Parts: sequence; C-alpha cells; structure tokens
Amino acid sequence: MRAALYHEYGGTETLTVEETPDPLPRPGEIRIRVAAASVNPVDWKVRSGALREVLPVDLPAIPGRDAVGVVERISEGVDGVRLGDRVFGLGGVTGATAELAVLSAWAPAPANWTDEQAAGAGLASVTALSGVKALGPLGGRTLLVEGAAGGVGGAAVEIALAQGATVIGTARERNHAFLASLGAVPTTYGAGLAQRLTDLAPNGIDLVLDAAASGSLADLIKIAGDPAKVVTVADYQNAERLGVHMANAVNDSALLAEAGELGERGRYTPRIEQTYRLDQIAQAHAHSERGHVRGKIVILI
Repeated sequence: MRAALYHEYGGTETLTVEETPDPLPRPGEIRIRVAAASVNPVDWKVRSGALREVLPVDLPAIPGRDAVGVVERISEGVDGVRLGDRVFGLGGVTGATAELAVLSAWAPAPANWTDEQAAGAGLASVTALSGVKALGPLGGRTLLVEGAAGGVGGAAVEIALAQGATVIGTARERNHAFLASLGAVPTTYGAGLAQRLTDLAPNGIDLVLDAAASGSLADLIKIAGDPAKVVTVADYQNAERLGVHMANAVNDSALLAEAGELGERGRYTPRIEQTYRLDQIAQAHAHSERGHVRGKIVILI
C-alpha cells in the first residue's frame, strides 16, 4: 500500500510517500480502505519528537490517528460490522494516513457526512465528548469554550448546544462569524476576557472547557470561580498544578457512535478548513503547525 511515512523524528522534510507493507489487524480490530484521514496537532508533535517521552513510536511511522473508509477485513472478536460498511474511527497514535488503516474503535459514518467530514470527526469528537461529559449536565447552563474555532472546540460547541447549553466561544475575530454559524456567542480571547463575559453573560459563566492550551487556564479558573468547574482537553502542563480535570481522548466506539448519531440528526457537522492530497502531507502538517486552524485539515487518500 501507499502511505505517508517518516523514518526519523524531525520537521516536515522527514515526510515522504512510499510503498509499505499492508497492516494486519489484531483480534478486536478491523482494517479499512481509507478514503480520507485527518491531521491533528498531536500528529506533528509526535513526528517532531516533542512527545517521544510520553508517546514513543516505532520508526518508520505512518502519521495519523483517525480516518474514514470501507471495512475490508475483520478480525476475530469483532461483531456488529460487516465487510463493505463505511465507518469512521481511530487507530493507534500512528497509522491512519495510508491506503489501508487498522482501527480499534469505530462507528458507522453518517450518510449526510462527506468523507472529509467523517475523516475529521474521530479524534475531535471523542476529545470533545470526553471534556463535555466531565463537566456534568449542561442543560440550562452557560458554558465558555476557550479555543472554540478548532476541530475539538467546534465539536464541543455543537455537542454542548445539543445538550441545551448556552455556549460562548473564544476565537480570533476573523473566526467570529464561523462561531456564530455554529450557534455560539463569539468573543475574543486574551486580556479583558472577564469584562467581555460580564457583558455577554450577566448571570455568570457556569462551566469552562479549555480546548486551546494557550496559557489561560488560571484566568479561566477565576472566571468560573472554582477549578472544579473547569475541564481542559489540551493543557497537560498546567492542569494538575491548578487542580483542573484533564479529559483525555480515548478510543471508544460508544463515543464515536454518539458523535455519529448527532451527525445523523444534523446536530454535529465536522468543519473542514482545507484538504490535501496524500503527496501533499508535508504541506498539510506545516499548515497545522502554523496554528489558528478553523475546523479540520484532511488528507484525501
């Protein structure tokens, strides 16, 4: 199969496209013929070697964790899925950006999602759902999402709205119309946020979800009034120090199915900033590394 590969840790120049052996699913896993895979910040952080102490990988490695495609091999211990089913889901830390990928968690891809949208849903949706669920019931509450224009932040906005929350989202001003289109009340992040929120939410902010890891966690605690009312899905460095719950992404088919059901109902639609071909994998990673991405970056296989 053809796949994106890097043979050593480093910059985007390490990325190539080569022929490599087909992966073999283990018991409890499936293999899909990939239509599209997404690029997440963790992909280039792993590739660069920045996370080698916590997320080491065997080299050469295929970047990517989530993808959409058609099931073409099923291992023992798997039920509820058939050959030819179109599914989206998650594999290991690496392995998705290839013609064939192994998934350990998956769900049916909603018919109303394009391949690009389904490719962008896996990691973003399980991360957002993990964070939202850690906050408890949201109906009738006001939620602040820090970093609401990204893949995870945007998913969290739609999921929280579907649960009956009022959502205020922070983003750069150029992304405010995008946030409004999701149903959030947009505002800018950074200095003066607390005062802006006084005007936007005169009854206060009930809960906060940090999807940005921009160094604002201490300020977000002050806004919420209690670290127990704040969850981060991104700021590993400061969460424990400040007593904030860290919600981690997990390969959970039930969470993927929940995201897919929201998609079927039109309550969650993954937003795509840009697509690239497989042979443009280096450009795609460079795009992600520049930051301030609105939605998801997707590789069409």
